[in-house]
Amino acid sequence: MNRLAQTALLFLLGATLLHAGTTDLYLRYVKEGLRPLVLLAGAALITTAAATLWYDRRSTPAHDHHHREPRISWLLTLPVLALILVAPPALGSYSAAHTGTALTKPFGFPALPTGEAPLRLAVADYAGRAIYDDGRSLHDRTLKITGFVTLDRAGAPYLVRMGLNCCAADAQPVKIALTGNIPPVLRPDTWLEITGTYTPRRMKDPVNNGPIPYLEVTGSRPVPTPHDPYDETWNT
Repeated sequence: MNRLAQTALLFLLGATLLHAGTTDLYLRYVKEGLRPLVLLAGAALITTAAATLWYDRRSTPAHDHHHREPRISWLLTLPVLALILVAPPALGSYSAAHTGTALTKPFGFPALPTGEAPLRLAVADYAGRAIYDDGRSLHDRTLKITGFVTLDRAGAPYLVRMGLNCCAADAQPVKIALTGNIPPVLRPDTWLEITGTYTPRRMKDPVNNGPIPYLEVTGSRPVPTPHDPYDETWNT
């Protein structure tokens, strides 16, 4: 690979990152808060490519323009092709079914809005309050929670959101087991808006024995995949 080819690849990779950062594509790789860094990285690569080309043009005639870089440099094409040709879907039911719940005890439980019916909660918020606060703030409240469906090996349904600490590589699920008025047919990866109430019933995740609360379902409806499919409470 010569210097001109390297410069072209740097420019192409930078342009691809800028494209990802100005669309929703970056959400398939990193959490929403890292968007400025994706854009900054793209701009830095384009600037580097331009500076390299400028330096190469201004170098003396004695400079060896035909100098060849190691062939391993062609590996730079892999991330470019991956970003251009492959837009992976958000992690879904397969990952959730094979990964134990990542529910951890929160530092505290902020007061919930009063008078809001039904009360909209994130999956992780409901699960944390149900397990670590024994549902004290959830009693006598009608709740609305959105997530995607996954089934365990026995066919038991869960409502799940995947959370990111940084990027898709470290995504982990938080699960809510469903009981009550469950739809008769549930397909994995279907996004549902569940209406229900708190129940003290709980179980152990068959993957890692982590705690999973139940939700008493009173109603449900399919919804489109959200703009950011990863749990909003983890993306702050």
